[in-house]
Amino acid sequence: MTDEEIIRGCIQKDLRSQKQLYDRYSSKMMGVCLRYANNKEEAQDLLQEGFIKVFQNISSFKFSGEFAGWIKKIMVNNALEQIRKRKIVFEKLEDDFADGESEYHLGESQHDVKDLLRMLQQLPQGYRTVFNLYAIEGYTHKEIADRLEIEEGTSKSQYARARAYIQKMLAGVKSV
Repeated sequence: MTDEEIIRGCIQKDLRSQKQLYDRYSSKMMGVCLRYANNKEEAQDLLQEGFIKVFQNISSFKFSGEFAGWIKKIMVNNALEQIRKRKIVFEKLEDDFADGESEYHLGESQHDVKDLLRMLQQLPQGYRTVFNLYAIEGYTHKEIADRLEIEEGTSKSQYARARAYIQKMLAGVKSV
């Protein structure tokens, strides 16, 4: 079945269509959820909650643009909602980090996705959230600040610290 046929079935609340949609997109969306979660179990919860929202809102999909992107946006928004509910503290760090991007570069990496995901999950929640939104999702620091209800400088400093933290982890892996 095509995505359009599956979507139309989901709009009609057809259980087979819902299962097909879940089967088609769950592994990719699990990757999104893992980037925001502290562990696999939390990511699975985010995934389930996200798909509930997908099914509740699927009639609002306009059949323009990529459907996977639409689902991903719901998953990210769901993860951010959960982070806000937990009242994660985004601490304002030194001003030298807030003025621009970090001098740290991830460089060429030959690490597999599981290693990199493990490193992301080791980041403090605030660092991880901002890093995901900026480096992976492509949001600006202003957009991140608005979404997380923090200052733009805090977003920049959290991102800079996340990059520095990852750089240290990569250096530790290279020296092994």
